[in-house]
Amino acid sequence: MKTIAANELKTRGVSSIEKALESAAEAIISVRGQDRYVVMDVEEYNRLRVCELEAALYETRQQIAAGECIEESVDEHIARIRTAAK
Repeated sequence: MKTIAANELKTRGVSSIEKALESAAEAIISVRGQDRYVVMDVEEYNRLRVCELEAALYETRQQIAAGECIEESVDEHIARIRTAAK
């Protein structure tokens, strides 16, 4: 993964990100020698979001199949949360 120094980003701007993403899906931006940020194409970001949502859906379906869920109305749910918070 390509690392872009903050100073390079400051002087070369977005072109430094574009160049880094030519050879990798993401790039790291370092500030004062410390890795601080990751940048990527929006298509890669969207792909990762879909993966994250699919994983959450899979986990939820597994919990439902195992009976680890409660079926209740909105009012019952709010009452249960308020009781648990006390």
